[in-house]
Amino acid sequence: MDEPTLIRYAANGDAMAWEPLVRAHQEAVFRLLYLLLGDPDDAEDIAQETFLRAWKHLKRFDPSRPIRPWLLSIASNLASNRRRSAGRYFAALTRAFRNEPLTDTIEEKSVQNLQAGDLWKAIQVLNISDQQILYLRFFLDLSVAETAEVLHVAEGTVKSRLNRALDKLRRVIQQDFPVLIEGLEV
Repeated sequence: MDEPTLIRYAANGDAMAWEPLVRAHQEAVFRLLYLLLGDPDDAEDIAQETFLRAWKHLKRFDPSRPIRPWLLSIASNLASNRRRSAGRYFAALTRAFRNEPLTDTIEEKSVQNLQAGDLWKAIQVLNISDQQILYLRFFLDLSVAETAEVLHVAEGTVKSRLNRALDKLRRVIQQDFPVLIEGLEV
């Protein structure tokens, strides 16, 4: 079944239709939450809460629209609530770097790991909204429209925020991580 059909069935209480939707989107939801919360256990808890809330409010969702931005929006809101209540700081992009391409030598792998770690540190210097927009667009590979939907802003706002975040990241890299300039196109 296609996603809109699954959504309609699930909205009418069909748990069997909900399961493939959860499987299709659980990794993206978890990755966003891990990014925002910095703790895999917290990310897993909030991911479960995200899908429970989505299930509960699925009748309100328009099945002609993609569900991923809606789920990520719920997850993002729940993560914001968790950070506020727990006073936690944003910390993590390591998951995005786990799927590095294979290299021929241990030396090349070490250089890539160092660069990934430095890039992670550079991104962590940015404020949370800059980190979030970079993560949504480049690590989750959401379109501008989907990113706008997740963040509840206009597409033009996504583009301008993305450009500002990339400019800030370039400055941070040039100032604090110049070694990345050689191996990274930002």
